[in-house]
This record gives sequence, structure tokens and C-alpha cells, in this order.
Amino acid sequence: MGLEEAKKLEEHYLMHTFARKDVMLVEGSGMEVKDDTGKTYLDFIGGIGADSLGHCHPAVSSAIAAQAESLIHVGNYYYIENRGETAKLISDLMNQCVPRFFRAPWKTFFCNSGAEANECAIKLARLYGKKVGLTGNTIITLDRSFHGRTLATLAATAQPAKQEAFQPLPDGFVHVPINDLGALQRAFLENPGSVCAVMVEPIQGEAGVYPCDEEYIFEAVKLARRNSALFICDEVQTGVYRCGENPFCFQNLGITPDIVTLAKGIASGFPMGACVVREELSDTFGPGDHGSTFGGSNLAMAAAYTTLLTLSKGHYGESVQEMGDYFTEKLATLPEITEVRGMGLMIGADLEESLHAPSVVDAGLEAGFLLNATGPSTLRFLPPLICTEKEINKLIAALPGIFEQSRILKEQADAAAAQKAEEEAKQLEETQERIAQDYDEETAKEFSKALLDSMNKSNE
Repeated sequence: MGLEEAKKLEEHYLMHTFARKDVMLVEGSGMEVKDDTGKTYLDFIGGIGADSLGHCHPAVSSAIAAQAESLIHVGNYYYIENRGETAKLISDLMNQCVPRFFRAPWKTFFCNSGAEANECAIKLARLYGKKVGLTGNTIITLDRSFHGRTLATLAATAQPAKQEAFQPLPDGFVHVPINDLGALQRAFLENPGSVCAVMVEPIQGEAGVYPCDEEYIFEAVKLARRNSALFICDEVQTGVYRCGENPFCFQNLGITPDIVTLAKGIASGFPMGACVVREELSDTFGPGDHGSTFGGSNLAMAAAYTTLLTLSKGHYGESVQEMGDYFTEKLATLPEITEVRGMGLMIGADLEESLHAPSVVDAGLEAGFLLNATGPSTLRFLPPLICTEKEINKLIAALPGIFEQSRILKEQADAAAAQKAEEEAKQLEETQERIAQDYDEETAKEFSKALLDSMNKSNE
């Protein structure tokens, strides 16, 4: 099957929840993927930060294949291989920065995605609040945050544009600006005794890669603890060596959360999520309080255990830090880039006003690079953690040409949009004239309004 046939099938049979790029990827290895024509691309978005070890890493592929040949799925009623081993490995990684005599086991609930991991954290925090006698179930999150697309995680996500169409959302969430300790303090004062948790992304990825200040997040943890609230680190995007030095970003910031949520890179592209809690919170849930049919399945455990073992034994923290510093330094030398921020291999780059980030992504695709834009002026880079100077140098050398081509693509897109708008305006005028001739004035107004609303919706 080729690209055109795939596009037709998806047009007819898939919900249109993604605006896909005009390419069909069929094969991958390491940092590279190939399309159905054989063209090769360097991948700097890594399955949206999920492909930790790159595409089709031999150890991960072999582990999944071997597990698929022995046992695919039985559910959580039974013990299976690799589940306990993976949970222990996660606990060990969580404790990596803790002195040995202070270490205690972390306990994990396995699920299938970041949104599910965050749902688990929200439920656990609210149940915890009831058990310790808090008067409410309020959770404080940060403006521009992103915690998922389920109703509860969307309510936690402080982005009105993403929330508006799905109102009413579950209540119990309060949003404050990032790095504003005074606003966080006021949120506690305005909700006395009712805040059960503060939920924070150490770096806001979907918003454009905005880090929490180290001092702010340290004080936020202290403030939560003083008010008997839990501190939740959403490390769906930042976790699993993505931010260099240590396995998890919270360790780079010198804090210890009560709950950590993981997904994306935990199984190197295989669907997998985890909600990890300190030992003293692990009895908050009892049998039946939470669950998942596929969470912690045989295939997921095989992929996750192999991924985490490979990363932990391969000194990836040092490598990711080194490559992240190198990548950031090289991006900052380009005159078209006005700001670079992030940590490790989670990097955001703001573009000068003459550039349009989505057009840069399109031009990058033409040039053989998979890139990502989080908004009209920001590029986000989440390459596989195996990224080296060789791949970074290729992209840096290509970016000036990509920027220039993006301007051409933007001009073409603007011209096409203007022509479409002109044609639609003419069509609307002709249709309104026919309606006016065929119906009375009141009916004609109603038909015209419905037609205009329909055209506006189709252009959104």
C-alpha cells in the first residue's frame, strides 16, 4: 500500500483528530526512518519523545518478538514475568539520588499512556485527601500545562483553548502561573484545607518547552508538604533520561515528589504508562479502587524492562546531557533563532518573527528531517536518546536552507488560503442571492446564517 491509498482509507474510516504530514513512514532504524518511496529522514521528534532508544532497537525488538511468541496477554489477575522486575528497576532509578540508608521502595501502577498515569495520580491524591481528613479535593496545576486529553486530565490542563469545546469539565482544579510562588501561596490561602495536591510538569513540553525554576519547584514542594498536600511530578515527557544527568527530571532539580507519572520513553515506543508513588502512599488504593485491562501487559513489560535496563546500564544520562548541551549551543548560533531553552534532549527554540514554525516543519520534511512545532513561532526537539553530534551537525547545517524554503512555503500557503477565501466568499454571495429569491426574508436569513456557520466551521 502506498501513500495515496493510505490517505484515502484514513479519510474514509478514521476520525480526523490529527492533521497528518504528507508522508507514509514504513521502516526505521536508530535515528532514521524511511517512507514508502525509500526516502530517508533523520528523526528529531522521536515519536513525540517516545522512542528513547531510537527506532527498532535490536534489544527492544527482540524482547517484544520473544514475548509475543510465548505469551501476549493474560490480564492483571495473574503474576507474569518482567512486571515485578520492571517495578523494582523503576524504584531503583527513583532512588538513584537518595543516600542508600534513606532509600525506601517506590510502588507502581502500570497503565497504557500518560493520560492514564495522570488519571491514576489524580484519583490517588483525592482519595489520600479524604483519608487524611482534608475538607476538599482541589488540585493546583500550572497555566499552559498539559496533562492529557481525558476529561479529568483536560480539566487539569490549564489551556482554555483545549478545554472550551468540552465544557463542563470535572471541577476541583485551580490554575496558577508557572514560576510564580506568590500565586501558588494565594491558591492555598483561598482554598484552606481543601488542596490535596499540586501537579507540575518540571518542563512544560506542549506549551513550548518552558522549565520550572529550580528555586520555585523546591519551594512549591515545601509549600505542599506544609499544607498536607501531595506533590505530583508529571514526567510523562521529561522522564526516563530525557533531561540528562539522572533518570528523572525531578532529580536534576533536587526534589523528591510524592507521585511521579511516566509514559512516552518508558518502553521505547511501545504503549506504556506508570504512576509511581512513595511507599507510605502505596496503601491509599485497595483492590478495586483502580485498575486496567491492558496495563502492565506481557508485551509492555518486556519492552519496558529491556528499555530501562539498556538505558540504566548504558550511561545515557551523561550522553544525553552532553548532546543536549551541544545541540543547544549549536542552535543558539543560528541568527534565525531568538531563544533556546530546555534540559538534556528536550529543547525548545523560538524563531524570529519572519519565520512560521509549522512551515519550517514542512520544509524540514522536504529536506529529510522530522521536526515539530508547538506553536506559530516555536520548534520543539525530542530526538531519540541515541542522538550524536553527527545527526545534530546535519540538522544544523540544513536549517538555514530549511528556514529559507519555509518562507516560500508560507507565502504559497497564504496565497492559497486567500484564493480559497475569495472563492468561498463568491460562492456564499451567489448562494445567498438564490436563497433570497426562493424564500421569504426571515427564512432566507436563517438559511444564510446556517450556511455561514457551516463554512466557518469547515475552515477551523
